[in-house]
Amino acid sequence: MAGNEQKDPLSRFINRFKGPDRDRRPDQRKVHFSIWYFILAVLVIFWFQSILSQQQTDRVTYSQFKQLLKSGKVGSVVIGPDLVTATLKEADDKQPAKAVSAIRVEDPDLVRDLEGQKIKFSGSTDDKWLAALLTWVVPLAIFFFFWSFLMRRMSGGPQGVLSVGKAKVKIYAEKEIGVTFDDVAGIDEAKAELEEVVEFLKAPGKFEKLGGKIPKGVLLLGAPGTGKTLLARAVAGEAGVPFFSMSGSEFVEMFVGVGAARVRDLFGQAKDHAPCIIFVDELDALGKARGLNPMGGHDEREQTLNQLLVEMDGFDTRTGVIIMSATNRPEILDPALLRPGRFDRHVAIDKPDIRGREAILLVHAKQVKLGADVDLKKIAAMTPGFVGADLANLINEAALIAVRRDREEVTMSDFQEAADRIIGGLEKRNRAMNPKEKEIVAYHESGHALVAMTLSNTDPVSKISIIPRGIAALGYTQQLPTEDRYLMTRQELLARLKVLLGGRVSEEIIFKDISTGAQNDLQRATDIARSMIMEYGMSKKLGPLTYVRDARSAHLDLGFAPREREFSEKTAQQIDEEMAAMIEETHNEVIKILTEQRGMLEKLAKILLVKESIDGEELKKFQDEVRAGLSARGPREAGQKVDEETESGLDIAPL
Repeated sequence: MAGNEQKDPLSRFINRFKGPDRDRRPDQRKVHFSIWYFILAVLVIFWFQSILSQQQTDRVTYSQFKQLLKSGKVGSVVIGPDLVTATLKEADDKQPAKAVSAIRVEDPDLVRDLEGQKIKFSGSTDDKWLAALLTWVVPLAIFFFFWSFLMRRMSGGPQGVLSVGKAKVKIYAEKEIGVTFDDVAGIDEAKAELEEVVEFLKAPGKFEKLGGKIPKGVLLLGAPGTGKTLLARAVAGEAGVPFFSMSGSEFVEMFVGVGAARVRDLFGQAKDHAPCIIFVDELDALGKARGLNPMGGHDEREQTLNQLLVEMDGFDTRTGVIIMSATNRPEILDPALLRPGRFDRHVAIDKPDIRGREAILLVHAKQVKLGADVDLKKIAAMTPGFVGADLANLINEAALIAVRRDREEVTMSDFQEAADRIIGGLEKRNRAMNPKEKEIVAYHESGHALVAMTLSNTDPVSKISIIPRGIAALGYTQQLPTEDRYLMTRQELLARLKVLLGGRVSEEIIFKDISTGAQNDLQRATDIARSMIMEYGMSKKLGPLTYVRDARSAHLDLGFAPREREFSEKTAQQIDEEMAAMIEETHNEVIKILTEQRGMLEKLAKILLVKESIDGEELKKFQDEVRAGLSARGPREAGQKVDEETESGLDIAPL
């Protein structure tokens, strides 16, 4: 039906002049106005007037008309107030009669001459209604139309001046949502938390019978891309109610009082469409804790927040209006928003584990033609830390790669390449590298990989490459965990330090020099050492103390960020000394490992220089060869240091 309306020219022309319709979706309420429409209409009116007023006559002068009259060529005459029209006699039977007209002048002899020639004549009066219509009514109608059009645009349009206090909310009807719990995977605990909301919207009488009240507000907490907005839409889709969606930043404008007016308008519209769901995305843009603004407490954002608090207190949950919101920075929200009676249910949406990632891949892979060799469980295992948006992007990238290669289906190699592209960046095989730099990169990456293969408490190496990727990466060593981890021991963190330093140490041993390629490795190693000492209390010298107050969001992976110092200068010096000692000790252990494994290091680097990338069976064969050599010498000869505290299982740290 919608397709026929778009093809109908008349419907399209009428729709251009319609005002905003609240029942239509926002993308269908756009009005395209152009002054050329009015110019075209005026030209058509004048053309129509000229057609109506014009008669099929030849215009002659009055003297010519009198001459025709005297020569006896005139058959009949019609005398009007402005024109005299004469019908000429037929010259012969083949030529029809011809009419001529002349502008009338004051001629008292005209009637006498007509009677003398015995010519039939009559009078006529012009009907002035059409001229009056075109002269007065049509301009007034055009002016009225233009004025009403401007008023509608100013008051009701999304860019209207008078609509500044209207909430710019996107309203999705029940049939337009198209999302249910079947489309949400990997966050089963969050779905279970929201089933009560769906049940209340479907059958509120069940709760009212026992005197229970549904929570007024539901706050969804989670990292970006975990599916907070999708889950909110799924709740509305399951309950079959309208869905009001609005971003927190859309409430606040430069005009004072606009945000509060939009909050009132939003809740007013929601009550008219109850039962429904109000969803405010990025609540931290609106609900930041009051008192943090140095300009005082009367700014526009705080007034908007105050109005939101009042509206949430003022409406009854029995009306069927549920407020849902999403944020990834709950630590900066105003405490008044989080108290019972407002957002009194908090649903945390964490990054999915391996089973959750597999379930998400199953949902997104329904529209993709997969090859027989595709193993979604293996793909889930090689994408730790990916959220729902990342996994959807992974499947789309794999499909694009398959199309680029003219394949009929998406294979496992396409998924592997897509994962490498998302993690490491775009592959740049055409980047020119001189042989010396290429050799340095090969030994650097071989150092990372060999240290990871030598140590027993590291993630297994899945791929080594010296093909440049992204902006600055000249190569990479990929390690994939065998299982999801939520805690790390001190020895595991030290092993990660050793792997990071393996590339730089390899350059020292082989080339007796170092390059700038280890800059990112050193930065990450420094962050790990600082966190071990300042956050996890893993320093024997400083003891089990923490020296930072963590104000970072638990849902944002920001890495190590500078924080407010809460210790003395002497302690800061001790922290610096302990960090330097930890890095130095780890550095010496890595030198010992790679010196003993120099033969394997050179062998792996030569393979990389030839093939540029190693993975799969060849890498597994090389790893088995390294482990066989280690088992013959024992762990202490390979440079490993056993920690008695770690063996007892007492020294652990959260990721």
